[in-house]
Amino acid sequence: MANAKVIAAKQESVQVIAEKLRGSATTVVADYRGLSVAQVTELRKQLREAGVEFQVLKNTLVRRATAEAELSELDQVLTGPTAIAFSREDAIAPAKILHDFAKKNDALEIKGGIVEGRVVDVAQIQALATLPSRDGLLSMLLSVLQAPVRNFALAVKAVAEKQEAEA
Repeated sequence: MANAKVIAAKQESVQVIAEKLRGSATTVVADYRGLSVAQVTELRKQLREAGVEFQVLKNTLVRRATAEAELSELDQVLTGPTAIAFSREDAIAPAKILHDFAKKNDALEIKGGIVEGRVVDVAQIQALATLPSRDGLLSMLLSVLQAPVRNFALAVKAVAEKQEAEA
């Protein structure tokens, strides 16, 4: 018979994982089999710098957590060694970092994930990874908003220069 303390610890782990699944902006599931210790350390460093939590978890605990979080569609990718990246703030960071790392290291395989509470497949994670970062998107928006004012200022300046040249 399983020890009551062990069962309680596992139930607590399931609760914590379920809370992370519900609270994450993006969760990416990956197979890390074949990566060296140095490669995993480098990956963890890149993720940590971006504010992303990266954990290797038991599939049975994650399956129980997905059932509790009502995200059971994710269970189909929970096979083999599983590492999960959780990000509360930045929805693009875990997908982008894991995608870029997988391009350089064939051993890392992205399996799927959760974006804004919806289970998504590998193609959707890769599409998310190719988007510019939040700061990049904000700078693009800012330049789009500034363009009409800048064009108006250039037109006024051109008219003023033309009038000076005629005078």
